[in-house]
Amino acid sequence: MSMEVETEADVEIPRSHFQDSGAEPCESDLTVSNHSSPVATLSPEINDLVEQMVATDNMWKAYDRVCANKGAPGIDNRSVHDLKGYLKKHWVDIKRQLLEGSYQPSEVLRVEIPKADGGVRPLGIPTVLDRLIQQALHQVLSPIFEEEFSSNSFGYRPGKSAHDAVLTAQAFQQEGYNFVVDMDLKSFFDEVNHDILIGLCRRRISETRIIRLIRSYLGLAE
Repeated sequence: MSMEVETEADVEIPRSHFQDSGAEPCESDLTVSNHSSPVATLSPEINDLVEQMVATDNMWKAYDRVCANKGAPGIDNRSVHDLKGYLKKHWVDIKRQLLEGSYQPSEVLRVEIPKADGGVRPLGIPTVLDRLIQQALHQVLSPIFEEEFSSNSFGYRPGKSAHDAVLTAQAFQQEGYNFVVDMDLKSFFDEVNHDILIGLCRRRISETRIIRLIRSYLGLAE
């Protein structure tokens, strides 16, 4: 089962749509293309993370990434094609809810993906709006937690790749280490204790609005 959908080569939305209503339109548009987008400069302060998340440049970068990733529509059947028009109409209210800490994500679309061994892998597909907010949140939180990761951790790390992991393994082999232990935690993301996970987040983040948003995406009630 393929979860990919075709999308336009370029998806554009004026940057002003991520600002409050009444703002003058910006001459430059947000464009998804092959070139890199400007990266927002984020402060490590933890008392204004939501403000950093909804900042125009951060949302622009998140929009760029979500449209480039394409992906299937969620439970509302809204695709990346529809995101531009939806944000034009609703972004001011969505931003207000995020700043107030009252935003409620939509339910995810539950699907099953066939596995090579004959089983199925359950998958939840968020709406394209929630993918946008999650990406914007990730861009703010990643610099905070990144410093705690091991230098030998390569999965989903900025500036690291599977190729880097192979090179590191080769270097260990040259040092005389000849055994490899391959382990995997079965269904980790299905069974991870959310309370423990939130507790670990609280060690680095004290802002209630962010914790509430993370909890809502984990499917927990604050």
